[in-house]
Amino acid sequence: MENTNREDLIVYGASWCPDCRRAKEFLGSNRIAYQWIDLEANPEKTIEVENLNGGKRIIPTIVFPDGTFLAEPSNDELADRLNLNRSAESEEYDVVIVGGGPTGLTTAIYAARENAKVLVIEKSVPGGQAGITERLDNYPGFPDGIAGADLAERITRQAKRYGVEILQAVSVTSLKKDGNRVLVATSAGSTLEAKAVLVATGSTYRRTGALGEDDLIGAGIHFCATCDGPFYTGAANVVVVGGGNSGLEEGLFLTQFADRVTVVQSGQSLSASKLLQDKVLAHPKMRVMTSTQVVRFNADKGGKIESLTLRDKTSGVESELPTSAAFIFVGLDPNTGFLSGQITTDARGFIVTDHTFLTNMPGVFAAGDVRGGSTKQLASAVGEGAAAAIQIRYYLDALSVHP
Repeated sequence: MENTNREDLIVYGASWCPDCRRAKEFLGSNRIAYQWIDLEANPEKTIEVENLNGGKRIIPTIVFPDGTFLAEPSNDELADRLNLNRSAESEEYDVVIVGGGPTGLTTAIYAARENAKVLVIEKSVPGGQAGITERLDNYPGFPDGIAGADLAERITRQAKRYGVEILQAVSVTSLKKDGNRVLVATSAGSTLEAKAVLVATGSTYRRTGALGEDDLIGAGIHFCATCDGPFYTGAANVVVVGGGNSGLEEGLFLTQFADRVTVVQSGQSLSASKLLQDKVLAHPKMRVMTSTQVVRFNADKGGKIESLTLRDKTSGVESELPTSAAFIFVGLDPNTGFLSGQITTDARGFIVTDHTFLTNMPGVFAAGDVRGGSTKQLASAVGEGAAAAIQIRYYLDALSVHP
């Protein structure tokens, strides 16, 4: 998210520094623009860091527009400095929604319109995966497409219009049943009471961990071919990283647009079904590279992806592969770690619900990408949010009759 606007934050750091990556990820997930200064590439800038830190080279050092700075800050310190709303206005709510993506915000809108007292708790910024998608062309109602950040902002604004309270940069650390209430503990140190809870924390695309990956997400690195593939119509080459079912299915889809699709698989062979492998290997537009590791994603001068540095795992030889885009399909991890086994999940860790979106814990519902069996598409995520809101209403009505 490099940006040269002088009013933006300046982040001094280095590519090898894990705290620098964490700070950059926090700023990026909260859609806060910053200028990244890599001290390895710009060693002359080291003096600026030393001047700020009394002669010490502490990274990351983050300088704010007013000239103040934080050295090696935690995410909590950054959130407080950026004045993000992290404290709930009340201790009791009708509905607490964990996750501020399209599913959670849709449920919040429906519930608040029926005069429920609703709180949304989001660990980063409202909008979820949709908010970091460069452009959405397959969401109904926008014939010319819409930027993901714009759609996320519209849904968030609509929720606030109905009085939905939203906390950001706050995580939920546990859920516990207490009579007819659910106790919701947060990373901000508070415990809230709710009559009903919706878990809509979504899932996280696994990353390759290669250098340059974080900086190019949305600038040539994508996680959804259906969403972003059409942007690369006529491209000479696009890369799919991952040789499982998802990777090959999405790769076949991308052949509608790109002249060539190169599948890069770190294992010695593809792991997809035999049927998919046969289709890919027979397709004239597709090429497969196995036993190949992505070492680095390289950007052009405009900050867009330009090529991948690959390493042959057998010979150790590195090579450069020009590309217009890289689609990463190395797995999805549901964001359910905070549940600590209290909520039933399937073999992959996604939450199990009945047909009413209710989990095994009474009063706790789940919907959207975090739910087992969901389709991981924006339109269905919104639909599940609306459907879950209706089921939550039925639950609250029954609770009022038998408190």
